[in-house]
Amino acid sequence: MITKHLLDPQDAVTMAKLRPMLASTKGSVTGPSARAPFDELMEQTPPADGVAYERAEVGGVRGWWCRLNSAPTDAAILYFHGGAYVVGSARAYQHFVGQVAARATVSAFVPEYGLAPEHPFPAAVNDARACFEGLFEQGFRKIALVGDSAGGGLTLSLLSLLVAQARDVSGLRPAAAAVMSPWADLALSGESMETRSEADPLMTRDSLATTARLYLGTHDPHDPLASPVYADLAGLPPVRIHVGEDEVLLDDSIRYGESLEAAGGTVEVHMWAGMVHVFPSNLILRAAQQPLDDCLRGRSESPPEPR
Repeated sequence: MITKHLLDPQDAVTMAKLRPMLASTKGSVTGPSARAPFDELMEQTPPADGVAYERAEVGGVRGWWCRLNSAPTDAAILYFHGGAYVVGSARAYQHFVGQVAARATVSAFVPEYGLAPEHPFPAAVNDARACFEGLFEQGFRKIALVGDSAGGGLTLSLLSLLVAQARDVSGLRPAAAAVMSPWADLALSGESMETRSEADPLMTRDSLATTARLYLGTHDPHDPLASPVYADLAGLPPVRIHVGEDEVLLDDSIRYGESLEAAGGTVEVHMWAGMVHVFPSNLILRAAQQPLDDCLRGRSESPPEPR
């Protein structure tokens, strides 16, 4: 279930240069004041060849399409951006998601789901479900869910919600899911919160606790819609997870993978030595290539049609 990837020598050199720069912002995402610098960082991702970007609305939620002329008309990626539920935007993520779409040869929609504290839990979950249902209404029948960080957790929460809904009313199920460094436990109970606290140059337990409070308020962080590591994982489609070995959220990925495997699901957890939170967003890393290429393997699987 867990595949461990060794640190590429070239990536070791790159990370040695990057870590001091990353460390200067460690734990800095604690609220809306971090939105501008976070977006500026994500906007540095170069656009992918052959991808057109278009403002749109799906299911009543605004966002951006990353479209390919040669893409199938019945398949789509629904991508949820990261940002601890308080920062990040579809606009800033469009080129990064365009890189995913280009590799998968499938168009992708990135919603501007509601951010806390203005839009607390469960606003993000409601927006995510509305987008999925909106894609179905537009004729898409093979929909893969993809996301990173908080967006990865949102992806996994939506996955269980949609599968449960499909069991109850024979609705449409996602074809597959792929996540990068998912924040799957807002209760912050994973051992890596402590064991990786020094190795992680980006995230801290305190900053995550602050943003979790902004998102959840007094709501129980063990609610599966907030923390999918506690969800019913029976009957899920295939899930692939990529996570850095040097991040405090490492155990979120491992625990989720173990639970899904125990529930009889198909899951791959790829753990990358020397890598940090959402490392695929740095395209110069050799380690970034497989996670980006991997985001829509299995897209040919056809979910059941609703009755």
